[in-house]
Amino acid sequence: MAVKIRLKRMGKIRAPFYRVVVMDSRTKRDGRAIEEIGKYHPTEEPSLIQIDSERAQYWLGNGAQPTEAVAALLKITGDWQKYKGEPGTEGTLKVKAPKPSKRELYEAALAAAGKSTDDTSGATTAKRRAPKKADEAAAVEAPAAEAPAAEAPAADAPVAAEAPAAEAADGEKA
Repeated sequence: MAVKIRLKRMGKIRAPFYRVVVMDSRTKRDGRAIEEIGKYHPTEEPSLIQIDSERAQYWLGNGAQPTEAVAALLKITGDWQKYKGEPGTEGTLKVKAPKPSKRELYEAALAAAGKSTDDTSGATTAKRRAPKKADEAAAVEAPAAEAPAAEAPAADAPVAAEAPAAEAADGEKA
């Protein structure tokens, strides 16, 4: 069985990316692979090339033949030189610079605007504080204490209303 290390195309119509796979040479381009050993994104700047060096060395050692495109990728990563025993095993792989964090961008924008970053809290508005448990207990007890006091005048009110009515009734009799 002839084993090849080749690219398996994935992605959308005009946004391709590839997986570096080990597969039988008779399978179709996007067919079932024996093993995926890396990925390649040519549309990024610089191109993203990630290949598992240990697995690539294993398959090259067992007789897998890379295609022209994969051989070029292996030379960039330095795996081909390592397999052949040639100098230059570090490769010529370019790595994308890490993106600055949003906090760094924010501080840079403040510095450009001429403002200082003395505020250590990081918040622009005051936070709403939740009441403490002791305050919650007092808040629960206070309405409970007010309820009987509210009921007492209500109980007195019908009696007071009945009294004038009783007097009026007495006045009619007299």
